[in-house]
Amino acid sequence: MNPLRWRRGELTLAAKVLLLQLVVIVVLLTAVGVLSIRQSNADFADERGAQMRSLAEYVAVQDFVRTALEDVRGGTELWQVTADLTSYAERGVRLSGATDVLVVGPDGTVLAATDASRVGKRADLGGADVAAGRGGTVDVEAGGERRVAAFAPVIADLPGDNGAVGAIVAEAAYPSLGDQLAEAVPELGLFLGLGALLGLVGTWLVARMVRRSTRGLGTTELAHLADHREALLHAIREGVVGVGTDGRVTAMNDAARATLGLDAGPDPVGRRVDELGLDPHVVALLTGEGAEVRDALALVGTRVVVFNRGDASSGGRGIGTVTTLRDRTELVSLQSQLSSNLSITDTLRAQTHEFDNRLHTISGLVQLGEYDEVAALVGTLTRHRAEVGEHVAKRLADPAVAALVVAKHAVAEERGVALELDPGSRLPVLAPDESADLTTVLGNLVDNGVDACAGRPDALVEVWVHADERAVHVRVRDNGPGVPDELRDAIFVRGFSTKEAVLGGRGIGLPLVRLICAQRGGEVVVDAADPEEDGDGSGAEFRVVLPIGSAVGQDGQP
Repeated sequence: MNPLRWRRGELTLAAKVLLLQLVVIVVLLTAVGVLSIRQSNADFADERGAQMRSLAEYVAVQDFVRTALEDVRGGTELWQVTADLTSYAERGVRLSGATDVLVVGPDGTVLAATDASRVGKRADLGGADVAAGRGGTVDVEAGGERRVAAFAPVIADLPGDNGAVGAIVAEAAYPSLGDQLAEAVPELGLFLGLGALLGLVGTWLVARMVRRSTRGLGTTELAHLADHREALLHAIREGVVGVGTDGRVTAMNDAARATLGLDAGPDPVGRRVDELGLDPHVVALLTGEGAEVRDALALVGTRVVVFNRGDASSGGRGIGTVTTLRDRTELVSLQSQLSSNLSITDTLRAQTHEFDNRLHTISGLVQLGEYDEVAALVGTLTRHRAEVGEHVAKRLADPAVAALVVAKHAVAEERGVALELDPGSRLPVLAPDESADLTTVLGNLVDNGVDACAGRPDALVEVWVHADERAVHVRVRDNGPGVPDELRDAIFVRGFSTKEAVLGGRGIGLPLVRLICAQRGGEVVVDAADPEEDGDGSGAEFRVVLPIGSAVGQDGQP
């Protein structure tokens, strides 16, 4: 592919870089040439200036020149000595190759010169005073060209008179630009040629690298591509976060900023992920090394977010990671409602199953004519159900929560698990939304406890509920296998399917419990029910703090 080729009427970026580099090389070479000419002129001024001064001094000490100038000052007619003075000036030109030699009087007037047209005119001595008797070297303009001029005073040799009677000026014209270039061409051309060749080769290599990096695109196409990328990125409804190998955010669309709660702050692009104020677990999901992340669930503020992270590479080289974020808060709420409905369905099914068994028993006793046994069984069942209801109602004044505990009691009995409400439990009537959240939390924790210890000898789930003016405190303890230390955080955030691996359930209850607690500013933690028990049988104890607006019920009791 030619770096200078056109794309849609536009030079590619590589071609533009190449042309720019060529312009830079031309400018540099021109600057080098100018500096070389200036240096050549300076050397000429030093060398030829010294020669012209020596010439001027040589002519100035000639006896005839000094005598002639003394005679002119004494009144001798100038025409009587002009020819001889001119011959001395011409001799100086022949000796040194000077451009012109002038004989100047004390007032600066040219008395004789190799260039007859300058006789009678004033000599340019750069402001120097001939009568002062000093010599020097200056640059002058004469004959339409620039010259270096050296002058030396002619000192009188009369008794009692040592003043200057004139001066000798020797001029040498600077070589023309053409002559300088012609003289410098061999050496300057070599260096300039080598510099140009190296510059062209380097520029061509840079152009090739730029062309490969930009895929041969032009600047306008690159700008359009960047704009298109930004538009696509921010149009995606799911959150997208790009993180470089240095842990800094390289891309983040609007959906991701809203999901992570960063839409109100400064632009996170360019900042380190661990400086954004996110939860450490979220930071680990965005920047973690190792295996890719698939459908990992995390709680971000009050949102349930699913993370999927993959490695990004370019040309076989890793450049970071790309993470997509899906907000599943609404889905979890719907699943919460479905979970509640399923819980009610399970409770009704258990009660239906229980009633069917008891009705079958009563029917059999009636058919056998064991009426006394029927009466005794009905009395026992009535008393047991009444005792459970009375025990719960005395401690839990909220009807929904009390009904939930009674229903869960029946479900637990069906699965061979004893469900006990701690006698110290106290709960007043709650607001409808608070009651709904508490029933969801308590129902999921009880279900987890029953699932964990079902089938074990002496399976037991203990429930304690207590409310103060600020929050409802819940503790659910079971004597199941317990939760390993390394999974005590994972059971809340690792996804909807983790529960099956941990506690044998459907895997949605615990993330839902944490979500509700987080939305109300509370918390849920899990520990071993028996810290001294190590391994199987240690059980698990879930403790929940659920803030409420008011925990004082209709009976006025806290």
